[in-house]
Amino acid sequence: MKTVLHKANTRGHANHGWLNTHHTFSFANYMNPERMNFGALRVLNDDIVAPGMGFGTHPHDNMEIISIPLRGDLEHKDNMEGIPKTIKSGDVQIMSAGTGVFHSEYNPNDDKEVNFLQVWVFPKERDIEPRYDQKTYTEADRQNQWQTVVSPEKGGSALWINQDAWFSLGKLEAGKSLEYKMHKPNSGLYTFVLNGQLKVANEDLQKRDGLGVWDAQTVSFEATQDAEVLLMEVPMQA
Repeated sequence: MKTVLHKANTRGHANHGWLNTHHTFSFANYMNPERMNFGALRVLNDDIVAPGMGFGTHPHDNMEIISIPLRGDLEHKDNMEGIPKTIKSGDVQIMSAGTGVFHSEYNPNDDKEVNFLQVWVFPKERDIEPRYDQKTYTEADRQNQWQTVVSPEKGGSALWINQDAWFSLGKLEAGKSLEYKMHKPNSGLYTFVLNGQLKVANEDLQKRDGLGVWDAQTVSFEATQDAEVLLMEVPMQA
């Protein structure tokens, strides 16, 4: 088993007034050659957007982009349909940029911030037709178990991703233990702690810490406090 630990206070940080953001991996003005990606996982941004503010229309191509609101609401608009769509805590959104797409993301509320995770994954196939999808997931279905929210398997309860990647959410009560089994032998698992404390692969993790594990078939989790985590299994060959 191999591991890489990224403590919360070692992330890149920028405060633009309307946007307060932390970068686990190199992004924008934060460049760290030792933190370019974890396998196919390229970007993990922890964004807080001020009321009524957001990202103006901008382009993307050949990237799988996942947005997960932690609190507040996020409005998405793109050139595929042109109809604004709002996601909130409990929702997960995915966009395959493929051959190219223009989109914007805004906080539609004038009285509260939105905090969301923006995750980029390198695609399995390039230049596919752009697409957008979102789903709402029940919090109870991740209590002391893994709730798969993104998967390469079409037609299931999880959002489809153009990559051999699986994203799962979990809420563990203090004292509970779980194991995660890799779907693919060449996969790595990146754990990002949303809240609480837990021990992962014998590493003590706290809020917003990240841990990558590879060359392992299973990964062990033990909650030392009530904890919420996001798991991202991705190919280690980006």
